[in-house]
Amino acid sequence: MSNDGVDNSRRRFLTAATSVVGTVGTVGLVIPFAASMNPSAKARAAGAPVEVDISKLEPGGMLTVEWRGKPVWVVRRTAENMADLKKNIDYLTDANSDASKQPEYAKNYHRSRADHADIIVMEGICTHLGCSPKYRPELVATDFDANWRGGYFCPCHGSKFDLAGRVYSGVPAPSNLIIPPHQYLSATVILVGKDEGAA
Repeated sequence: MSNDGVDNSRRRFLTAATSVVGTVGTVGLVIPFAASMNPSAKARAAGAPVEVDISKLEPGGMLTVEWRGKPVWVVRRTAENMADLKKNIDYLTDANSDASKQPEYAKNYHRSRADHADIIVMEGICTHLGCSPKYRPELVATDFDANWRGGYFCPCHGSKFDLAGRVYSGVPAPSNLIIPPHQYLSATVILVGKDEGAA
């Protein structure tokens, strides 16, 4: 068979054009597919840091905000609450927070930043089965603990935490309430979900 009259330049052009169209088509399919694997704006916002204005938070008061789909409590403790934290030591499982989750700056008896010791920021999720304990700030003995000085009680299974989120001994919860990363943007605004210097 003879190749007389075959236009090789046309063949090369058609081959190149087909390759270009195929490449463009492949890129056109890959880009939306790859973009679909990025988190949605809603998912990104759910993990974003949250600003909390504590300017109107009275001593003994508590605010609740949502961060990463979890309730985060911000509590301003009274001077009496702060003194009582040191009286709870003998009744707690992890009084020094050695086995619990918190940033290094919150590894102290009050589990908060030293320059704002009266303010505690913690996740409102029981470390037993994920229930949400109830705020019980009363500084009197209660029907469930003669040594109660205020804190959090989980009615689901009876776990108890003091006003620093430290778990009492002999309850189902294995560890203290979690302290999320946080920083102060000013004397009255806390940024929950990000530490200083964190990217």
